[in-house]
Amino acid sequence: MYRRYIKRLIDVACALAAITVFSWLYIIVAILVRIKLGSPILFMQERPGKNEKIFKLYKFRTMTDKRDEKGELLPDEVRLTKFGKLLRKTSLDELPEVFNILKGDMSVVGPRPLLVNYLPLYNETQRRRHEVRPGLSGLAQISGRNAISWEEKFDLDIKYIDNITFLGDVKIILLTVWKAFVKEEGISSAASVTMEEFKGTPSVTEEEVNA
Repeated sequence: MYRRYIKRLIDVACALAAITVFSWLYIIVAILVRIKLGSPILFMQERPGKNEKIFKLYKFRTMTDKRDEKGELLPDEVRLTKFGKLLRKTSLDELPEVFNILKGDMSVVGPRPLLVNYLPLYNETQRRRHEVRPGLSGLAQISGRNAISWEEKFDLDIKYIDNITFLGDVKIILLTVWKAFVKEEGISSAASVTMEEFKGTPSVTEEEVNA
């Protein structure tokens, strides 16, 4: 019952409360982004949601648009400024996703919405992460965020989907706040300032299993 009816009602209530209580913070961050990074203030990108339905994700931008002599964007580590790193470290860049929650694209808690071009790369089990609405935070985010492997993230996503409860969601929300503002861990992977690109999980052959 919680998963089917109550969870969505709580999502809407939390989103409305966040917009009302933190409207001043939205305005301040928006102004700072405009001053330090320019326009547009928002970063918008298509992401797959529940049942792989594509929606447009909203975030505050954290990178510049610096390009090389060929007009191609420079690597993330070059375009990600100190201010952008601060936004990511505190998760303030994700504040606009509250509007995605209101629209029904997302939930407060669920698997994070990833890139559209990852869809063909998932195996059958990993694809199950789209059985529910993607979340502002999730079990993978409180268990290592970008510091754990893609396979570990997907395993945690499926674990969450198979065990959705009210108390479990509350725990994830509280731990998300703790890790974002107190411990500040898991922001980067070992190989990237954010998270390296997912290129698919190699299939395991029968010979490798029996080895």
